[in-house]
Amino acid sequence: MTVNIETFLGYFTGLRFLSDSLPFPVLVGTAFLVHLLDSIMCRLFARNNGYPRNLWTILGFVFGTWAVAALILLPKRGKGPE
Repeated sequence: MTVNIETFLGYFTGLRFLSDSLPFPVLVGTAFLVHLLDSIMCRLFARNNGYPRNLWTILGFVFGTWAVAALILLPKRGKGPE
């Protein structure tokens, strides 16, 4: 079984579950925008829950929805250094 970059990106971002007929440039652009928004959400959740903002911003951009889900499931911590 061979997996190309288009198939990997489609499943990694979750966009393949929404539509399996997205052209590659649309898939890349949409994935970039979704991951950018996920990184912003991760930053906000991390700030409110006491986790390192910069780390979770990067994790949100790289892992997208998966990082948001992980951060939501983590327990709240005390506020760290601002």
